Amino acid sequence: MITNILKDRPTKLFLGFTAFFCCNALIAEAIGTKLFSLEKLFGVKPANFTLFGQSGLAFTLTCGVLLWPLEFVMTDIVNEFYGPKAVRRISWTAVILISYAFLMYFLTIYIPPADVWLQSSTKQGVPNIQDAYSAIFGQGMMIIVGSLVAFMVSQVVDVTVFHHIKKRTGHKHLWLRATGSTLVSQLVDSYIVLFIAFSQYFTWQQILAVGMMNYIYKCSVAILLTPLIYLIEGRIEKYVGHETARQMKLAAMGQTESEGAIPTAG
Repeated sequence: MITNILKDRPTKLFLGFTAFFCCNALIAEAIGTKLFSLEKLFGVKPANFTLFGQSGLAFTLTCGVLLWPLEFVMTDIVNEFYGPKAVRRISWTAVILISYAFLMYFLTIYIPPADVWLQSSTKQGVPNIQDAYSAIFGQGMMIIVGSLVAFMVSQVVDVTVFHHIKKRTGHKHLWLRATGSTLVSQLVDSYIVLFIAFSQYFTWQQILAVGMMNYIYKCSVAILLTPLIYLIEGRIEKYVGHETARQMKLAAMGQTESEGAIPTAG
């Protein structure tokens, strides 16, 4: 049984996608506690935008946004070759693993620290490593809930928009359905997190303004990553073979060979 699985290239590919998808999502959640300045990263002055009555806005983002765009690239690739059921499967797998990780984080925070660990941290310039550990891994519950809800809802939106466009354009214009579905789902993702996690602290104007700044960044990255989708698609077709790739795309759309040929993606 396992030998047959390991010999089947589409199956091996899906297992690899699932592993990367879940690992990337978990890392993004773990590093999301750190905020960084996009302007400082590129050595430019703060944007100082004014949106919804909020002035002095800049691109202050969580480190998680460095990895989340790859999740949507993977979603579009899996959607293209395996269909929406496969996307839902890996999305739920990621949510379960992330929830498990956060449970372990919280449990380890409350485990009594060893004296030798506390003492050794002072030599590294960390006055209280237990407090540092708690601050890094102890994200607020509403932030966690908001992040997971936003992730699942945006995945559903991404899949829906992707297939809606694909039904209208056929198998041409991969860039349109991939980028278009990401732009819509990222808008949903940006605001769900803020509404759930910060509605009790921020005004509606602040939420709208901060959400739009996040969305501008995500839109820009989504457009820049469009060539990567074509690169991955080409590598997949080379790996599994053109005919197998064509069959995979048919199956992803719920079609059969008799329902027509697939034109080359454009």
